[in-house]
Amino acid sequence: MLVWLLDQFGPLLERLEFYSTGDSRVFLTARTALASLTAFLIAILLGPLAIRWLQNRFREPIKSDSEKLNELQSEKQNTPTMGGIFVVGSILIAVLAWGDLSNRFVQLGLFSATAFAALGAYDDWTKLSSQKNGLKAKEKLLAQFLISSIVLPLLYLELREIEGATSILSPIGSYSIPIGVGLIAWGMLVLVGSSNAVNLTDGLDGLASGCLIMCGSTFVALTYLAGHKVLAGYLSIPFIPGCGELAIVMGALVGAVMGFLWFNCFPAQVFMGDTGSLSLGSLIGLAALTARQEALLVIAGGVFVIETMSVILQVGWYKISKKRLIACSPLHNHYLFKGQHEIKIVTRFWIAAALLAILALASLKIR
Repeated sequence: MLVWLLDQFGPLLERLEFYSTGDSRVFLTARTALASLTAFLIAILLGPLAIRWLQNRFREPIKSDSEKLNELQSEKQNTPTMGGIFVVGSILIAVLAWGDLSNRFVQLGLFSATAFAALGAYDDWTKLSSQKNGLKAKEKLLAQFLISSIVLPLLYLELREIEGATSILSPIGSYSIPIGVGLIAWGMLVLVGSSNAVNLTDGLDGLASGCLIMCGSTFVALTYLAGHKVLAGYLSIPFIPGCGELAIVMGALVGAVMGFLWFNCFPAQVFMGDTGSLSLGSLIGLAALTARQEALLVIAGGVFVIETMSVILQVGWYKISKKRLIACSPLHNHYLFKGQHEIKIVTRFWIAAALLAILALASLKIR
């Protein structure tokens, strides 16, 4: 909205361009900060109203396949869920206010956030309105791939003419694997994978939220750097014209999740549900794909990766040996089963997420 208004006043825009940075026409750094602050304030202000509304309509049933897990989390019964509605809403409002809506990357971010949130909301509603534990895994995956099949071809069309933008980059050194149009299939896997990884991590009060803040902050920086020709050249990363505008989307994500964490920290007043986790995970994946930093997503989002791998390995090991590799997957439940307090588990996972975020950014200079 701000960019559109300034576009209507040519002389003022020309004066502001002298002070702008990167490839953005108008104060990208300031707009990113303002988007984050706006999203935070909206989430904080709307939170109490949203929680009361959700309390009367959508309350979390504790009905996992593990009786012990149900017992350990029995106190969470009937906690309001689908809090992702006001998280995603805060992001959308902030981006509409401060983002360049003519930018294709911003458009894809808005679409991805909305589409995955709608899928998550339907999955949450299915859990709450029936005896089923949400959509079947195959149904959810199919829907995620369908959404991704819209996003990725459009992203590829934006990146195909940019040098190095259709290659998979190594996090260390200058190695790359050109994949060309294969970016579409690869990107679909990344988008769906990141969406589900955040969803699997969202199992303890504040766990996914805190890790999202760490990982999201990393991609505020990475998208900003990728959109800045001088800084991208200095760091030897691909320069992606227009990518800097995605930093506004990621800044809004960080601000909105910080506002949500105010209510989601132990003991949680609200859960984000699949409505939030699927949507926010997809935005992290989209930022990594746009900035061409999927390898750094594995590092910065290491907690999400480990949580996902714990589920895959648990299922695979049980099929082979009929024994459990860990007490209960995802990994955070293993520590819960071992008697550690929820706050201790979450805090330690936050520390790990922060260290991994620092490592991801530090690796830029190793190149």
